[in-house]
Amino acid sequence: MSPEVAFALVAAAHAGFQATVTALVYPALVEVGPAAWDVAHAHHSRRIVPLVAVLYAGLVATGVALVVHGPGVLGWVGLAGVAVALATTAVAAAPLHGRLRADTDDLRARLLVVDRVRCAGAVVGALAAACALL
Repeated sequence: MSPEVAFALVAAAHAGFQATVTALVYPALVEVGPAAWDVAHAHHSRRIVPLVAVLYAGLVATGVALVVHGPGVLGWVGLAGVAVALATTAVAAAPLHGRLRADTDDLRARLLVVDRVRCAGAVVGALAAACALL
């Protein structure tokens, strides 16, 4: 399998995952009441981390292979979109998760905004990677 195809497949899986988190998972999580927040957030974190780890490792591995292979313009756009998603996770989403508590509505609202940025990066990355195959 070529690096372009591998990257496009992983980027598409990541975009689907991220769109699901943005549209379904986070909205449901932030609606949890204060009494159930700590348990719900802990369950969410335990369940999502393994999937994030697999997807992000796949993105890094296929992204590096694509860079070594020498992507075209759309390949670089795909890599940039994925980089936005990964950087947003590292710089904003993960630290916010660490600070979330039942009474931190402002942080939960900020997490939703950060997550939309991350989703946009993932979708742009996947679309560009797919278009690079045409």
